[in-house]
Amino acid sequence: MKLKKIRCFQNKIFQIFEHPFRDLYHWLLVINWWQFLLLLSVFYFFVNVGFACAYLTTNGGIANARSDSFIDAFFFSVQSLSTIGYGAMYPQTLYAQILVTFEVLVGLLLVAMATGLMFARFAQPKARVLFSNVAVICPFNNIPSLMLRVANQRDNRIIEARIQMSLLKNEISAEGINLRRFYKLHLMRSESPSFALSWLVMHQIDESSPLYGENMDSLIKSDAEVLVILTGLDETFSQTIHARYIYKIHDILWSMRFVDILRKSRDREYTIDYEKFHDVTPI
Repeated sequence: MKLKKIRCFQNKIFQIFEHPFRDLYHWLLVINWWQFLLLLSVFYFFVNVGFACAYLTTNGGIANARSDSFIDAFFFSVQSLSTIGYGAMYPQTLYAQILVTFEVLVGLLLVAMATGLMFARFAQPKARVLFSNVAVICPFNNIPSLMLRVANQRDNRIIEARIQMSLLKNEISAEGINLRRFYKLHLMRSESPSFALSWLVMHQIDESSPLYGENMDSLIKSDAEVLVILTGLDETFSQTIHARYIYKIHDILWSMRFVDILRKSRDREYTIDYEKFHDVTPI
């Protein structure tokens, strides 16, 4: 799994190099933190290597540095780029002064860009929404219903939460064209004014449902999936958040129901037993 993630990251880097200014900002925001920090460190290292090579093109440009010493030139570049300036080494020729001036300018721009990217990554609103690992199909009011569970893992509330559920499956048109179709699955309750604990999402499989008359074999044959999207307003950040989850057909269990997880504490507050959140039991 780790090797697969590394190869995926390498492919993303190659795509950026093919088109270096196409969605670069978005790409830097969506990659993982370790990928972002690794890329930032590699870029910082090569910037200093480049300036170190520039300093080596002149003799005696850096005072107290050994002649033709790449190590001294590299660490002098690090000190100049970060504006540390210990004083042991300093530029003593006009050419070196010009390089230091240019490097300090580059350092200021890079620090500003890196700080902005770090802040943008930290400031991104993210939903801590937990979806059940499986969905179930069981009777509800004597009607077969597709059910899944969603929970808010934060202590705050999601205001005006909305859930959409769609069925994706392959179809062949009358002209023989292969299509990937979306069908909306209408929910018994698709909105919640204040989502705090758990939400049992239900879709009744009646004559109007795209799942009516389907079984596991037919859904597997059409490579069907169930897409669930939750959106709402985080009351802490006052920003829109969203979460999504995809259920494969093998994740949908027939003739099963979820185990009860809602409990009332001694102080009469409702709590969720997360240890049983994904548990199901036969009807």
